[in-house]
Amino acid sequence: MHNAAYAALGLNWRYLAFEVDPKNLRAAIEGARTMNFAGLNLTVPHKLLAVDMVDELDASAKTWGAVNTIKFENGRAIGFNTDADAIVTSLRQDLKVELRGVKVLLLGAGGAGRTAALKIGAEKVAELFLVNRTASKAEAIAGEVKKQFPSVKVFVGYPQGEIDLLLNATSLGLKPEDGSPMDEKQFSLKQARAVYDMIYKPAETKLLAAAKAAGCRTANGIGMLVQQGAKAFEIWTGQSAPVAVMRRAVEGSVYGV
Repeated sequence: MHNAAYAALGLNWRYLAFEVDPKNLRAAIEGARTMNFAGLNLTVPHKLLAVDMVDELDASAKTWGAVNTIKFENGRAIGFNTDADAIVTSLRQDLKVELRGVKVLLLGAGGAGRTAALKIGAEKVAELFLVNRTASKAEAIAGEVKKQFPSVKVFVGYPQGEIDLLLNATSLGLKPEDGSPMDEKQFSLKQARAVYDMIYKPAETKLLAAAKAAGCRTANGIGMLVQQGAKAFEIWTGQSAPVAVMRRAVEGSVYGV
């Protein structure tokens, strides 16, 4: 999507993928700086590690405690987080969900889950339910949300009644053999009005298929992917991102359309 965007704007830039072992992340960042890269994107497990490896944290990275985008400027590495805003934008555009005052069930307490939980809290939802395989991780994030956003009611565990949104921030669903990311004995999808899965490949996970069958509005994570990429594009280039071009490129690459 970045290369399509560069071509659309006539920029002689190139976006490349590199596999970096976590133990070599600091050296990789320094190498990119030395080679005059404009910036970097980082994915798991690098987002939390990079917080201590940049020279400066943008307000977004400070707020959400993770770095997924680095910009090199005047020899300095500046860390940003473009994930959090991308979640909210995609929920609004792809599911027509406004978070203020709603009830949300969030599955997952890893890096993506933590960022999502804090951003959801910042949007002043009424109630947030956190579920994770390791309950202690969910409890730790619940404590963070309560501390930063005391008006939000936060619970660890499944809700008893209906909710407005179920958000999957786990990786369960990436593989065909994966089971459901939630305990269907404790929660029925018929209790959810909308379901968002951060996974975008496959386009329809087992969770989304079951949610659609239960009558829920559904969306996968392709919108979030595009939105976080568009923001990174703007950070690096200083130009408005051609979002439609980027989305078409992603859909063509991932789904062959």
